[in-house]
Amino acid sequence: MNQPLTAEEAKQYSEHSLFADKSWRWSPNPWPLSPDICRWIEDLGEAALAFYHGIDLLYKKSWKGESLIRNDSLYAPWVADYYDAGKPDWLIEHGRSDVVRTQIPAVLRPDLIPHADGIALTELDSVPGGVGLTAHLEIIYDLIENPKMVVNFGHSLADAAAQFGGQSANMVISVSEEAETYLPEMEWICQQLVALGFSIQTCNPNDLEIMGGSVLYRGEKVNLIYRFWELFDYENVKIMPSLARLVEEGSVTVTPPMKPVQEEKLSLALFHHHRLEPFWKENLSKKHFDLLKATIPKSWILDPREVPPGASLEGPLVQGRRLTSWSDLSKASKKERSLVLKASGFHETAWGARSVVIGDDVSSDDWDASINSAMQAYPDPIYVVQEFMKPRSFTHQVYSETGESNEEKGRVRLSPYFFTFSKQSHWSGTLASFCPADKKVIHGMKDGSLMPCIKT
Repeated sequence: MNQPLTAEEAKQYSEHSLFADKSWRWSPNPWPLSPDICRWIEDLGEAALAFYHGIDLLYKKSWKGESLIRNDSLYAPWVADYYDAGKPDWLIEHGRSDVVRTQIPAVLRPDLIPHADGIALTELDSVPGGVGLTAHLEIIYDLIENPKMVVNFGHSLADAAAQFGGQSANMVISVSEEAETYLPEMEWICQQLVALGFSIQTCNPNDLEIMGGSVLYRGEKVNLIYRFWELFDYENVKIMPSLARLVEEGSVTVTPPMKPVQEEKLSLALFHHHRLEPFWKENLSKKHFDLLKATIPKSWILDPREVPPGASLEGPLVQGRRLTSWSDLSKASKKERSLVLKASGFHETAWGARSVVIGDDVSSDDWDASINSAMQAYPDPIYVVQEFMKPRSFTHQVYSETGESNEEKGRVRLSPYFFTFSKQSHWSGTLASFCPADKKVIHGMKDGSLMPCIKT
């Protein structure tokens, strides 16, 4: 059994955080996960991988104009329209290319919120931060002797670089300026991978050069780039269009692939879309379909286009009536505003909870303004509306500023990391974000606590 982290140890480690310019409160103990929850997370990893394959297939059939199901006619060109909205043509074409069309990100991380009736999957991230931090915290809390998360991350990179010799390939983890908060943890991961025999360095994407049909870093050819930048940032990451061409030519591999279809929150709404249910039932096992159905909160795409007279929208009810326009949401009562509004993706506001508005946490005027702003922004970005699943309250030991360990009440977000290789999902490592009970948006914050999870 691991020994509690002392206040003095916590103070020492906080001075060398793997998140640049970020601080949080420390707990003496990791977050416990029961055997039932662990089995459920294992199943979720398999379901998430199947879901990503489903997203790729749904998008392909949509833009190709093919029926979504085998033995009946079900066409949905509007799916591709949603996914392609606001993207440059070269990026759309790259995402459709045969080289990357079926590629899956090396790491998948859902954000899970325990609530009164179960666990809600509120987001699925394919460019997640926290891999190095979580692995480091597992070592700090004496949960493991060797960083299994780093080992599995290495397996995922080697799998993606199989055509270049796997582990022997020359690799870089490329971190953009916008994501520089995560640079220290990526540098730490590189140190661990080098010790395991990998040839890998960190760099800024704009430090990469293209010469003679190859990508070079410091004069050496790069075989694999682990992309730690957001696709919407292509105007600042100027190498992206040329990099896409080299990927298509087979000169280099980029993971996660530069496929915006895999980075849109609207996928969660498309999973719940009533017209697409036959597709999901045909392409997911019953076990995976039922798990995702019970876990993904009801979600809808906020599309401002007018519906025909007599028609109504599939969505929340307002004053007991169905919506005829998303602007009707602005009339919702506080009780009916138990909803989350957020940008779907491919936009600077679509990450880090920047665009998140919780309906019953703001005034009716602010909610009205948020709805109208989201409708006016369409399709750059597209917004989604999601049922707000109120987080459960827990108690956990947290250190005060004076080093005392106190039992505090709060809410938690669980972020398990799934590494994809050998055509499977491999769960290793989970980060718990424990935040004060008065916080509705749960994420890393200075008055919250970050800790690894332990299987009990």
